[in-house]
Amino acid sequence: MRKIREVLRLKFDCGLSVRKIARSLGIGHSSAGDYLCRFAASGLTWPCSLSDAELEQQLFPPAPAVASEKRPLPDWAWVHAELRRPGVTLALLWQEYRLSQPQGFQYSWFCEHYRAWQGKLDVVMRQEHRVGEKLFV
Repeated sequence: MRKIREVLRLKFDCGLSVRKIARSLGIGHSSAGDYLCRFAASGLTWPCSLSDAELEQQLFPPAPAVASEKRPLPDWAWVHAELRRPGVTLALLWQEYRLSQPQGFQYSWFCEHYRAWQGKLDVVMRQEHRVGEKLFV
């Protein structure tokens, strides 16, 4: 927060360019320019009597909350178990999912998230053999 006030001070009191401000404060020129653009867009004037927290609130308002629908997730364990059956494909399971959940996710999302879930599985292949019976290279 202190850097933002310093950027504003160097710009309005000293009249330095954005690149000189950035070099003197050790920040990127795009960051310094962003601070100045946000200050100009906020409608505040210099010298600013706001506290550091209030200035930050004015320049960086919280992002508006996006209302997202809560779509029911498929039961990935059930999907995984069903895929082991012969003739069952991911497309077929997605169609069943969409029949039960008309507002459900599209096929690409379904496949992408199933693969991500599948990647988190702890895959183990147990090999039982007698010692000295086989040679593994």
